Amino acid sequence: MLRALILLHRWLGVAFCLLFAMWFATGIVMHFVPFPTLREAERFAGLATLDLARVEHGPAAAIAASGIGDATRVRLMQRNDGPIYLIWNSARVTALRADDLSDATVHSPQLALAIATDYARRRRWDAAAASVAALSVYDQWTVPNGFDLYRPLYRVALNDGFGTELYVSAATGDIVLDTTRRERAWNYVGSVAHWLYPTALRSHPAIWSRLLWWLSLIALIAAIAGAAVGTLRIGAEGSRLLSPYRGWQALHHWLGLGCMLFVLTWIFSGWLSMDDGRLFSTGKPSDMEAAKIAGMPIWQAVPDDELQHIAAAVKEVDWFAFGGRVYRRERIAIDRQRLSVADAGPAQSPQPFLRAEEIAAAANVLAPSCRAPVVIDAGDDYAVAAAMPDAPIFRSVCGSVWLDFDASSGTLLQRLDSSRRTYRWLYGALHTLDFPVLKARPAALTTLIVALCGCGFVFSLTGVVIAWRRLLSCLRPPERR
Repeated sequence: MLRALILLHRWLGVAFCLLFAMWFATGIVMHFVPFPTLREAERFAGLATLDLARVEHGPAAAIAASGIGDATRVRLMQRNDGPIYLIWNSARVTALRADDLSDATVHSPQLALAIATDYARRRRWDAAAASVAALSVYDQWTVPNGFDLYRPLYRVALNDGFGTELYVSAATGDIVLDTTRRERAWNYVGSVAHWLYPTALRSHPAIWSRLLWWLSLIALIAAIAGAAVGTLRIGAEGSRLLSPYRGWQALHHWLGLGCMLFVLTWIFSGWLSMDDGRLFSTGKPSDMEAAKIAGMPIWQAVPDDELQHIAAAVKEVDWFAFGGRVYRRERIAIDRQRLSVADAGPAQSPQPFLRAEEIAAAANVLAPSCRAPVVIDAGDDYAVAAAMPDAPIFRSVCGSVWLDFDASSGTLLQRLDSSRRTYRWLYGALHTLDFPVLKARPAALTTLIVALCGCGFVFSLTGVVIAWRRLLSCLRPPERR
């Protein structure tokens, strides 16, 4: 058994030692420079004030013109070519002009350039030399599935001192991403390497997911075999522990014993990062659950004078279905909004957020006998971010299932059953070390991550040296071995 473990660890180590070293090194980079994303505050900072005088039709007419009979959300936004309606369901989004309900898809590079330039100027960026660099379905920074509804994308280079590039959705005209030269450079040696994220591979999500899952599993087997061998091979002389190895192998043995707990938990939790519902639930509501939360809204019941109730100087307006009613959400500032019931019914004064009883009604549609929803603390062990800063998140406990709702948008943020709550600790806590005691001390968390990943990297380098020597030995002629 020991010999079998040694052989297994030896040859899996030869095959995976460089991958182990890369994972630890890139893990440090990713802690400081995450994969590029457009944060909500950045997106909102680039929005123009709505020109309501040019809006000739209400949301009900926009839905009728779109042909999306099961719409769950309508957004009114301002582009440089006028106000635009975006109509959504779970599968697609349609863009229509708010003045005549004609198609508002971005068909020309010139329009994409104008949209990006206006956005940049509102962010106070230099856009004097901006140009359209490409129109593509995928590139290195837009391969995640979250961009699928927005494809294809125009990539606009500002040609400024930071190498800023903006991505404009051809489907909606939204700015969906910004990157800088620094972000891109560090991510090539961070996230792209860590996740094996080249565009050609990642643009095939199913293939990429299976490949990473199997590679991580085999790497985990290699680590477990190494831990078993290292433990079984340790000797003792009195109170002294002894290794049977010499040179690089002894160093690898001692470092492995010292790093063993971290290496095993980190590789194991890294493997779980690719679980995607294989062993644990995903925490995401299904399309059926989302439909139940939305209910059966009567969009035609939104009155013709709906637009007259919108506040002045609003940046965007969202109409969304929740609990069978249509709500109007007016975004005035990143941390300020007005929320009203928009369809037929008793008059209601605007409020900033959904009320607890409205959340409770939606939760009970999904799971009966739910407890009254309560606002969770920002430091909750299972906390998730709302769309708006400091917006309350209500948690409704329905038996063993916890439902977390964003009170600013009516979104079911996560569905936490016992499987998902276990996954939070086995993946999130073990891989990113976001234990409550460390989350409250960012400097200590950073120091620990760098130290542990640094130790894992040095340990892996000893494996690289041993593997290289083993391969050279195998390639020598028999008489010279």
